[in-house]
Order: sequence, then C-alpha cells, then structure tokens
Amino acid sequence: MLMAKQTDRHVMEALGKTRVVVENGKVVEVSEPQTEYCPIFDKVRGIKKFTSKTAKENIEFRMKDFGMFTENRAIEMEIFVGFGASETFMTGLRRGLLDTCVTACDGAGTVITSNPRLAQGMGSRISGLVETTPIPKLIERIQEAGGMVLDPETAVIDQVKGVKKAIERGYKKIGVSVTNAQDIRAIRELEKKHRVEVIGFGVHTTGLPENEAKEFISLVDMTTGCTSKWIRGCIAGKTIAQFGTAIPIFAITQCGKELLLERAKEVTDPILINTMKLPVQPEEKQPRPLI
Repeated sequence: MLMAKQTDRHVMEALGKTRVVVENGKVVEVSEPQTEYCPIFDKVRGIKKFTSKTAKENIEFRMKDFGMFTENRAIEMEIFVGFGASETFMTGLRRGLLDTCVTACDGAGTVITSNPRLAQGMGSRISGLVETTPIPKLIERIQEAGGMVLDPETAVIDQVKGVKKAIERGYKKIGVSVTNAQDIRAIRELEKKHRVEVIGFGVHTTGLPENEAKEFISLVDMTTGCTSKWIRGCIAGKTIAQFGTAIPIFAITQCGKELLLERAKEVTDPILINTMKLPVQPEEKQPRPLI
C-alpha cells in the first residue's frame, strides 16, 4: 500500500496578523488583516494599508524573491532590519555572547544553530510562522550549513523542546525567539534546572492579551513592540533600553541590553544614543491600530 504524500502546507501570520495559508506553492487562503498599517512595510514595500490582497501579494513576492516555502529558499541573506531577532542573534553568535540560538524556519520548523549567517538568513524575512511542513532538500541544506532541525519528519515549531535539545547538546548560552508567555515560562524552568543562560527575544507579539503581555514582559530579556497594545502599554518602568521608535525593540534585562548594544556596533546607519524616560513612541510613527 502506497503512503499518501504529505501535503505541503505552511501557515503564516503577516502584514497586520493576516493569516495566509500556502499549499503546494500556491496561496490558498487569506484572512482579513487585524491591523491596518505598519511603518516598516510602508518604508520597505510602499504598502500604505493592509488588505487581504496586499498580504497575498507580499507572500507571493517573498516566495518568488527568495524562495520562501520552497527547497531553493535562500538561507543566507542580507540584513533586513537593524535590531530584529535574527540580526541580534547573528551578532551575539559572531561576538561570543551566545553559543547557539533556537529559531524557526519555514520548511524546517524549530532549528538550533551556531552559524551566525544561517541564523540571520532563516529568520530575516519571515513573519509569524504558525505551522509548516518539512521540505527535505531545504532541511538537508540547513543541516549542511550547521543547523540542527528539531524534527525533520514533522518540521514542528516547538521552541521549548528546541532549548531542551540545545541544553542536551551542551550549550550554555542560548538565544531563543518566543511568541507567548507559556513557552518562555517553561524555558525559564529549564534554564533554572540545568543552570544555563537563556536569552529570550519576544517576537510576533501583536494581539497578546493584557495579562499574558505582562507575564511575557516579566520573563523575556527583550521584545519587539510589534503592533501590540499591551506590550507597548505595559512596558513603562520595565524597559532599560529602547532600539527604534516605530517598531521598537525593548531591552528588559541587562543581558538583553548588552546584546542589543553589541548589535548596535554592527549597524551601519548613524545611531543616536541618548538618555530619557522610556518608552518613546511618537504617535505619527506608530503602526495602527494597536491590538
């Protein structure tokens, strides 16, 4: 009896947390955006308002431009934003502040890597990856570049198990991208139990409820503000450094601050460093509406 071929299916939340489903190289489902505007997409792609159409077109552009959701996907890419999670982990690995990082990649799921260029390339241009299925040739290429795919058979996205695997492999200073309080809570338990250092970078925070956002802030080392009403609203008094004003990255712990400052050394654009009350969120530069 022949086994049924596994569906090639990938789900991403992008451009205003619009749910986009791609199957066998085609966009088959697009929801309505939950927000309307992001200054990054306006600056980079000239998108003034999110719609189902702009979300579909942008995902199709990424598929064509760097092979997202395909076996030919670029896994080493140029810098996309100054202080994103993948860029910060790249610098941390390069400068010895991290031994490895736990990230996610379409077609592979959770990946553990100590290769700075791979960490950057896998994460630099993906949005909130919700689920993915394995792309065997891509997984092979990631492995050849020094990435350990958590589960090549399922391409599961499980950051907690990824950190656990990194600890089992002997890593002591581990960067991890996290999207929810439950995961970072479990990761902090692993950190305590195994006496390692985990640097948690909060990503894809748009839509976090108030209580979860408060717990999240108390557990991560740094986080993006995304279009999150509650991350931005509850960060006052908690952040010790801020990087950017439109889609700010907030450093909450000293090690988060040091990692982001190390990243700042590699940013080629001019940088203003000042002391002031945080957060700084000029109204005219913010994404909208916050949710």
